[in-house]
Amino acid sequence: MVHNGIEYGDMQLIAETYDLFNRAMGLPSQEIHEIFTEWNRGELESFLIKITGEILVKIDEDSGRSLVDVILDEAKQKGTGKWTSQNALDLGAPIPTINAAVEARILSDYKEERVTASKILPGPKPHFKGDRKSTIQNLQDALYASKICSYAQGFVLLKLASMEYRYEMDLSEIARIWRGGCIIQARFLEGIRAAFNRSRDLPNLLLDPKLGEAVGQRHGALRQIVKLAIEHGIPTPGFSSALAYYDGYRSARLPTNLTQAQRDYFGAHTYRRIDKDGTFHTEWKDMNKGPES
Repeated sequence: MVHNGIEYGDMQLIAETYDLFNRAMGLPSQEIHEIFTEWNRGELESFLIKITGEILVKIDEDSGRSLVDVILDEAKQKGTGKWTSQNALDLGAPIPTINAAVEARILSDYKEERVTASKILPGPKPHFKGDRKSTIQNLQDALYASKICSYAQGFVLLKLASMEYRYEMDLSEIARIWRGGCIIQARFLEGIRAAFNRSRDLPNLLLDPKLGEAVGQRHGALRQIVKLAIEHGIPTPGFSSALAYYDGYRSARLPTNLTQAQRDYFGAHTYRRIDKDGTFHTEWKDMNKGPES
């Protein structure tokens, strides 16, 4: 199930990459094919990258166009991605990139509404004026960094499930099996296997020295790609959620202190403090009551 959830994330990130090449940069399918084919010779080598390149050069016999261009933009699902999201919520595992991929498929199903909205709701038009070579490199780096974040989420879920359900999973062995042959088969999985061999109790792939460094070297490119998408009005929930996950995980302090204060204000849910032990509750209304007029 989690394999398929990670697969959803992988496919969404690749689709967003294709969309930015196509809509933002205006590249034809043949050029995008060449880029994906080249990427498949390096660190992004995988089954999904390989077939993406092959898909992009398939010509439709009826229209003479690239077949991918005449396929309706509605992605279906059989449920495993949704089940992954549901189970992650039950276990308290944050998997925003996988969730974003599931939600993107659901949104794609609203085709008629999207067509109507496209004629009504304003937004920026694609107007790419950047450097082509550097943008392609940024997309390559952003895709690799986002994949690490997405897989990190999936393996955290596996780790929590193993503890909760007493599965006694060997995460290194799972990475080795997936590397051997499946839809998410990729060179990248060897790095994951090595990470869990270095530290059997590794809490998150981002804390592995090599994988963490790989994202650390590429997060700037990921930020540039998210910025590019926003400026061109192109949705990238996969890239955006991967970056938010990275920034959230590396934040020593998050604004949830305010969230907990709000919960205590309206529901007396209590809170803990950073300067002393214990659980506290405040009568907020009395303390903030202003002078009577």
